Amino acid sequence: MLQVSFIRNNTEKVLSGLYKRNFLKKNLINEILCLDKKKKKTQIQLNNLLEQSNNFSKEIGKNLNKKKDVNLLYNESVILKKKIKEIKNKLNDITNILIDKLIQIPNIPSEYVSQSSSEIIYQEIDFKYEDIMLPHWELSKKFELFELSNKITTTGFPVYIGLCAKLQRSLIQFFLDKNIQSGYFEYYLPYLVNSISAYSTGQLPDKENQMYQIKEDNLYLIPTGEVPLLNFYRDKIFLYNELPIKATTHTSCFRREAGSYGSNVKGLNRVHQFEKVEIIQITTYENSYVALDDMVLHIKNILKMLKLPFRILRLCGVKLGFTAEITYDFEVYAAGQKKWLEVSSVSNCNTFQSYRLKLRYRTKDNNIKYCHTLNGSALALPRILVALLENNQMIKYIKIPEVLIPYTGFNQIKLKSN
Repeated sequence: MLQVSFIRNNTEKVLSGLYKRNFLKKNLINEILCLDKKKKKTQIQLNNLLEQSNNFSKEIGKNLNKKKDVNLLYNESVILKKKIKEIKNKLNDITNILIDKLIQIPNIPSEYVSQSSSEIIYQEIDFKYEDIMLPHWELSKKFELFELSNKITTTGFPVYIGLCAKLQRSLIQFFLDKNIQSGYFEYYLPYLVNSISAYSTGQLPDKENQMYQIKEDNLYLIPTGEVPLLNFYRDKIFLYNELPIKATTHTSCFRREAGSYGSNVKGLNRVHQFEKVEIIQITTYENSYVALDDMVLHIKNILKMLKLPFRILRLCGVKLGFTAEITYDFEVYAAGQKKWLEVSSVSNCNTFQSYRLKLRYRTKDNNIKYCHTLNGSALALPRILVALLENNQMIKYIKIPEVLIPYTGFNQIKLKSN
């Protein structure tokens, strides 16, 4: 969430950033500034009344010591306290309305982000595939890899079978091992979070209609491991030398994907439950872009190990997520579908999340500042799985990348013998 002071001191920058995002509710900024002035004026009024009340209390005390009549002073004090209560309620109402306006404003894009055209900043271009290569849903029929039956739950909850299930499990372990080797500390976290946690990382209220909710307990199934992982550090004040924090987790993720349709959701391209290995960093403000480069390079190296064709895009303002200041998307090429599939988004959120999380650190000169938070997938399934299946298919088997063989224990998935 943006701080009011930032909006007040950088109004033109905020409006320019919202224009980059094609954000239509720009009138909210003026409303926020008006409410901020109203809040300040009311706070001053309240402070004056509290001072008067304090003076009344002192005067009553003095008169009682001198055994003077205090009834008149007491009655005036009662009237004053009633007015103080009214002003406090008014201030509370203004504050709540102000917060309601603020949480609708997305993060302001970085100066490096363009308005309407994402930029390809890196691409592995050495790939040529035959037209006969099958999409993964056809490969599944041929090699018995997975089912998308709604018999157990409903559509969008895949069942992985046999060697394909082990391949997915191997990928998860491979990703975790690579993250840990790069200095990320592992956590195993709950898949359910409370509304405060979802709010603190920016999923609520922005993504409420995309989240599965257990209404009886006011809990949400996590849409990404970033939510419980960052909330583990909520309300914490770090020492300067404790940063950066580098953490990783594997979770199942749950998204309703309301409104999704067409070829983008066919097969395993978009499902309601999927596995993801997440990485986050918590840094000081001066080191957040160093951390961003570090995360991008880390994911780039993992994809190179898997020998998958991929590209990196710097997203334009229109495509940025609600909490992100800047995002790099990693896309792998799926040969059977002849299309690019997103497998990771690496984002720097600046102080946008830490303001809600109350996540701060002490500077070298002992001042308190808000941390910068970053997150990314390293990596997301099943799209990585899809790319591996489609890009490594042969007529009678599917090859397993060399780096995964120690994890899988097999080097190919063969046709089932009749």
